[in-house]
Amino acid sequence: MKRVNLLIFGLLTVTFLCAQPARNKAVIGFYNVENLFDTINDPNKDDEQFLPDGENRWNSQRYEAKLKSLSKVISEMAMLDGGLVVLGVSEVENEQVLLDLVATELLAPYRLSVCHHESPDRRGVDVAFLYDASRFKILSTKAFPTIVPNNPDFITRDQWLMTGILDGTDTLDIVVNHWPSKSGGEQRSLPGRLAAGQLGRQIADSVLQSRPNAKFIYMGDLNDNPTSKCILAEMGTKTKPEKLTGYDLYNPMWKMFRDGLGSYAYRDSWEMLDNIIVSGGLVNAAPGTYGFRSANIFRKGFMFTKTGSYMDYPYRTFAGGNYQGGYSDHLPVYIVLTK
Repeated sequence: MKRVNLLIFGLLTVTFLCAQPARNKAVIGFYNVENLFDTINDPNKDDEQFLPDGENRWNSQRYEAKLKSLSKVISEMAMLDGGLVVLGVSEVENEQVLLDLVATELLAPYRLSVCHHESPDRRGVDVAFLYDASRFKILSTKAFPTIVPNNPDFITRDQWLMTGILDGTDTLDIVVNHWPSKSGGEQRSLPGRLAAGQLGRQIADSVLQSRPNAKFIYMGDLNDNPTSKCILAEMGTKTKPEKLTGYDLYNPMWKMFRDGLGSYAYRDSWEMLDNIIVSGGLVNAAPGTYGFRSANIFRKGFMFTKTGSYMDYPYRTFAGGNYQGGYSDHLPVYIVLTK
């Protein structure tokens, strides 16, 4: 009887171990979801466009359709090899819209948690994280405001740092942000993005100096291409993964943009506004720990407009002021980490 019990215990142990998912790969992504607003008036936000009687006639039906559309994209990202562990998002009105999003039929099975930060943005949109709490445990969060010299009235989204443990082993420092747009023209808006790039470098340096070779990830809609001064010079990003030190930042999106790829279509050309930048410590990770493997743009046929003047552009919610009922004007981007 004792031998039988031991045999049963051994079989149950093997079965349990085989049933556990392999924890040697993880997906980290970013998605500008294009104006995810609810239908409720917030007197502290400029949300008048997105009200039932507003310019966009933003009612419950359109809000629910938006949630359903986004959930389709994100649920398919969740099925990527390795599983979606963290997704940074931008252009969300508040925490509640994200809670509504993760509760949709397609996303509910993944039990994603929300880490949201209320920014002082004039339009009322924020940045946040969705994450798999079964694999990523938050240790701390911190907001960093972007300050433009000689312009005390300048206001934009804060840069939001989340530090946590991936699969109980690796500490990751992840920043999500949405840099100032080019509204008003390239040169007029440039100081805001220069300041954002400088702040990004400062955040990276503060992390990397406190923990050399830290696994640092900087993601977001930077409203600039990887070749811009704001990213190359102000953040000091490298364009090749070779010979990186623990204090270097590498932008894998640079090569994709050089090859004609992008996450945002404008005037019949692709721009790589959505970037994920990683530290040398993540590229040159120690054996047996998580390290950077690849960067990608998430593209599926259903995410593109099929006809009309916006054919082959990302299928967005509004185009030319007209309701389309699509997903977003941006494509998500993501990186794969492997042990």
